Amino acid sequence: MKYAYFPGCSVHSTTKEYDVSAKAICKVLDIELVEVPDWNCCGAIDAVYSQEPQYSLALAARNLALAEKMQTDIVTLCSACYFTLARTNKLFHENAEAKAKITEALSSIGLTYSGNVKVRHLLEVLLTDVGIEKIKSKVKTPLNSYNVASYYGCLLVRPVDLSHFDNPEHPTRMDDLVEALGASKVEYYSKTKCCGASMAATDEKTMLELSKRVLIDAKNSGANCMITACPLCHFNLDAKQKDIEAKFSQKIGLPILHFTQLIGLAFGINNKELGLNRNVVSPLNILPKAKEIVAK
Repeated sequence: MKYAYFPGCSVHSTTKEYDVSAKAICKVLDIELVEVPDWNCCGAIDAVYSQEPQYSLALAARNLALAEKMQTDIVTLCSACYFTLARTNKLFHENAEAKAKITEALSSIGLTYSGNVKVRHLLEVLLTDVGIEKIKSKVKTPLNSYNVASYYGCLLVRPVDLSHFDNPEHPTRMDDLVEALGASKVEYYSKTKCCGASMAATDEKTMLELSKRVLIDAKNSGANCMITACPLCHFNLDAKQKDIEAKFSQKIGLPILHFTQLIGLAFGINNKELGLNRNVVSPLNILPKAKEIVAK
């Protein structure tokens, strides 16, 4: 299986471990991710609602046009990129004014777009195109001691007119993946609540409060780790966890893994290939199976 791969800005910078772990598990699953040549920022989620939304549409459309040349679906790891690209694609098909602006913008740089690209998140590709049974067949180290809180966040399952990945109010497909890896799923109230997203740059106080609620809820529900499907969510819950602990005088110590890292651990992939050394809250302190694998 071959896909046009759109990494996005965060995955190529602050969360490189997401990129390397995704490529490592895709290799095991016979998935070829071919990076979109000369891709650019998707337009950023905040820019979508700015005073000049056509700029965001033009940026996202350029990536779609480049992917269309590759004659395959475009796949991303970032829920925010997924939203921005999918929203632009939907507007191109359903809004004549937006389509005209997109066409004009692309024409000015010698590109065209016919609307033949489907925007997908890698998690959905794994669960739909690959399937749970094939993933289970690749498990070498069942994660029996892992109690995993799957964090869906906002944009993986919403809005419903863009995302058809799962039930937006009570998603379960990531939990199914957790169980396929031999781990136990943790049910908790906050799995679709906002972590504060990019508010880390504009209103950190609110972001810290929102992320704290998610983390405490998951831990109180019995989780010894959490998985995410978005680099922005991962940053808030992992990299900012120490700040949350300091602000609220509360020890949390909950390792936050990219879902690709969790799959990689079950596949027996080593630490370097999964980038576990880049996680701020170390999984080695809580997950004994991770310690065994990383030591190899």
